[in-house]
Amino acid sequence: MDNSICQVYEDKIQSLEEEIKLLTEKYEDYQQESTFYSDEEILMSKKSFQREFWRPSQGYEYLPDLRDQLESLEMDLSFIMKFTGIHFTSHFKKTVEKTRNRTVWKHRLSGNCHSLSFQVEFQLLEVQNKENVSVVVSDLSVLMSCGGDSYVSKFVSSIEEHGNLLQFFRSLSSYAEWYEHRRCTFLHFKAKYPNFVALPEGLLGHYIILRNPKPSGFELMVVWKIHIDEEGRITPLLDLLTKVPEQVLAWKMAAIENAPTGFRSMLLLFGIEAAIENLIKVVSLGK
Repeated sequence: MDNSICQVYEDKIQSLEEEIKLLTEKYEDYQQESTFYSDEEILMSKKSFQREFWRPSQGYEYLPDLRDQLESLEMDLSFIMKFTGIHFTSHFKKTVEKTRNRTVWKHRLSGNCHSLSFQVEFQLLEVQNKENVSVVVSDLSVLMSCGGDSYVSKFVSSIEEHGNLLQFFRSLSSYAEWYEHRRCTFLHFKAKYPNFVALPEGLLGHYIILRNPKPSGFELMVVWKIHIDEEGRITPLLDLLTKVPEQVLAWKMAAIENAPTGFRSMLLLFGIEAAIENLIKVVSLGK
């Protein structure tokens, strides 16, 4: 056979081999992404299943309480999701490196917690020895729908720097709960007092404007920020700012200057909702 023809066939064979190799790698990645478990874990689960449900004479037999166990697990999972408010909507998993006792996975998780959405990406190193398994999180990256908040930005930077994934989810639940509480409070007062309440940044903003519809120019701004420190501790911060026309300021200077202090006292005595409602009632008196 002519050498040129042989070379053509050899090139074709090599091209097919490379394509087969590429498709095989893609298939293996797909298999890994479609499950949360390693091959060893699947094999162990399979053996456990066979030990529990295999009867030599009858084949597989489901134990009477298996359905109850599954229902109990579903109830526990539902309780945890309701308790934390965290719901995962998607998960991506890919094997980056795998040896006999060392595996590196890349994960991407998306979900929401109350009215906040989030996405986390990280690498998980699992090293297995004879006695135990050690796990290390690295290359952590966090995106949140409220990422423009300066407090959140500092917290996320600290979490990413230290790779503290567990701390992120613990703090996320508490922060999102306050975030949702603020949103619902603003919505409540906007619906109850539409003529006196304004939300320039919408329900997800961090302040609410209380104004009298009369052309007096008198306004109160309730600022409600949610502070989260680098350790993940959550603290609601509320304050009052005033906007008063000069003619009013001239004869009510002392009352206006003391308004923020009085508001903070009401917060301690009555709570957030009652303090804001008292302010709205004061504003509405000038109508």
